[in-house]
Amino acid sequence: MNQIPLEKARFQLEVVLQAEVQTVTFFNAQNGYAVIRVKVRDEPGMVTAVGHVLQVRPGEMLRLTGQWKEHPKYGRQFQMDKAEPLLPAGVNAIRRYLASGQLKGIGPVLAERMIEMFQDKTLDIIDNDPDQLLQVEGIGRAKLEKIQKSWEEQHHVRALILFLQEHDVSPTLAARIYRHFGPRSMQKVRDNPFELAYEVHGIGFKTADAIALKLGFAADCRERLEAALIYLLFQFSESGHVFCPEEELLVKARGLLEDAVPAGRQAAEMDPLPALREALRSLQERKRVVLEEFSPQGLGTVVYLRHFYQWEKEIAARFQALLNHPATLDKAKLRAVLSALEARQRIKLSPEQRQAVERACQNKVFILTGGPGTGKTTITRFIVDAMTMLGVKVKLAAPTGRAAKRLSEATGAAASTLHRLLQYAPDGGFALNETKMLKAGMLVVDEVSMLDCHLCLAVLRALPLTSRLVLVGDVNQLPSVGPGNVLGDLLGSGTMPSAELTHIYRQAQESMIVVNAHRINQGLFPCHSPKTAPEADFFWLEEEDPQQVQNMILHMVCERIPASYGLDPRLDVQVLTPMHKGEVGTQQLNALLQERLNPTGREFSIGPRRMRVGDRVLQLRNNYEKEVFNGDLGWIVNVDVEEGEALVEFDGRDVVYELTEMDELTLAYAVSVHKSQGSEYPAVVMPLLTQHFMLLQRNLIYTGLTRARRLAVLLSDKKALGLGLKNVQAKTRYTNLAYRLMEIMNRS
Repeated sequence: MNQIPLEKARFQLEVVLQAEVQTVTFFNAQNGYAVIRVKVRDEPGMVTAVGHVLQVRPGEMLRLTGQWKEHPKYGRQFQMDKAEPLLPAGVNAIRRYLASGQLKGIGPVLAERMIEMFQDKTLDIIDNDPDQLLQVEGIGRAKLEKIQKSWEEQHHVRALILFLQEHDVSPTLAARIYRHFGPRSMQKVRDNPFELAYEVHGIGFKTADAIALKLGFAADCRERLEAALIYLLFQFSESGHVFCPEEELLVKARGLLEDAVPAGRQAAEMDPLPALREALRSLQERKRVVLEEFSPQGLGTVVYLRHFYQWEKEIAARFQALLNHPATLDKAKLRAVLSALEARQRIKLSPEQRQAVERACQNKVFILTGGPGTGKTTITRFIVDAMTMLGVKVKLAAPTGRAAKRLSEATGAAASTLHRLLQYAPDGGFALNETKMLKAGMLVVDEVSMLDCHLCLAVLRALPLTSRLVLVGDVNQLPSVGPGNVLGDLLGSGTMPSAELTHIYRQAQESMIVVNAHRINQGLFPCHSPKTAPEADFFWLEEEDPQQVQNMILHMVCERIPASYGLDPRLDVQVLTPMHKGEVGTQQLNALLQERLNPTGREFSIGPRRMRVGDRVLQLRNNYEKEVFNGDLGWIVNVDVEEGEALVEFDGRDVVYELTEMDELTLAYAVSVHKSQGSEYPAVVMPLLTQHFMLLQRNLIYTGLTRARRLAVLLSDKKALGLGLKNVQAKTRYTNLAYRLMEIMNRS
């Protein structure tokens, strides 16, 4: 008996269905996999279709290509190989489509009015004669423009979906690509799909590479090799590095390329290292990267993305120029002012504190560091008040809104975020820069452990050489989320005037949060509080079972802390955890705490995530246009599905998000310790387990504990806590700023 060839057999089984979506049972926004219930002509009842689609809503029409399958548990299903969006036909289908919120500006009420007036011609009118919509009550010129823009976008996205599906690429990527490139999306993908890897959020090299290989790009083509190198350098920067050693970069690039090529093709490929070296030199010639021999760290040749190289050199040069610029201050007047301030505030500065204040006022650059309870706040207030009394205009700022608010409360003077102070622009630049400078005789920046090289350079560009710069922070905290290790490098270079405060003052010694923060910083286990709730401000509860720790967190946050301390669990209690996955990771804890703390808020879906009005949320990346930045905490105060918008409040300021932009936010009942930098919370609950061993570091534990203002609860067994206390070798960041500072200062 002759066998039918496999490809022919598959073709014979291929079925094309025209289907109307009734319900979406499941959708995974990460890969586009969906389970949908559809109505199909000549099929009784509802049909279950499974496969990859762009997120769909009830009322949408799809042309499905695939095969019928018999699932052992769920029975007959249609396996989608391709899902082509179609415009709905028929009054009922059009009504459901318009009422779904798919087109911005149209909801159920407006959809009904449009259907009443235009019946089954409604979509044709939107497409060909949209001005007729002005006859519908509730549609004015502004609303019409919004509907037209949304309609046009959908046309482009549909075309992009079909193009991507021809190359077996998940349609869920189409919306992201279109959001970034707009109408040029298809041409961009055709010309160089590798650009997606570092231009479109959420699309990594492997995804872009899969598109390129399916489009016919050769496995050893120059575009592919260069894209792998550039992508990895960006990945290194997201881990805080400013450069990467050449050999390490090449080895990682080889692994990345080989992993992405199917096994059958790898056998025919030669070792890609020589070609990668050539690609690296090509990038160097075109000034996209800089290769530098830098011997102090013994790393051989290192590779920078060009802008990081320029930033690092410019930071060093600007610090040198600031330090070398002459400045005078009458020491006698300063001492008299300080004595007057001591009398007014009824505070007697210790010799250590007074010396720190005097040096901060006299030097062009001064770094003040110290842990909790060492008097940083008092000294900062004295610096600001003294310079103000001497007639110097002082500006205060911090990297985050919450840190700026705390700085203002501590000093009694106005403080802002650095982004607001420097007048950021939607393009990521700043209005205040080397051509239009800050009008201030002194700038005080708090929480400088959070300062990355980009923001540090922006400050230096905007600061006149006649000004003074005071940097206040805690070097023992986690370094910045962004690339660089600015505070550590400035201190490590030995070129900056600085003071480290070590003495814990008597009032602070009464706080077990403060005492234990310093013990942890010394590698010692924390002490139990001699007090009980509600007077006690620190508890260490020993537990090693992850499920039990999860249960304890829920009980602590939702019941015990509110009952004992009178704190609002939604406003005042923050869970900080090292990980995102697992029983005590941010993902599971956020889902559980949302259900306990906000069970009745109006719910809406963002891909697989369910958010509710009233949820606490965290911004995941800088959005200069909205003036919201990585790590900012907010609250969802309203959602309008008809308009496709949500309203989120950040520190009393309302910010509008399109629903397609809500992937910039995540639930924040539990957040990572890294994301908590610069913030303070009335109560902190922090789990540390041996399953976190890859992330357990002394500075992480210290940072988490020092975020607590009134109460800290540590849930950990001795083994896990001991692992973290011993680990002081936090992953070294590849930066050369300290060496550049030493080199440039020695020459001057």
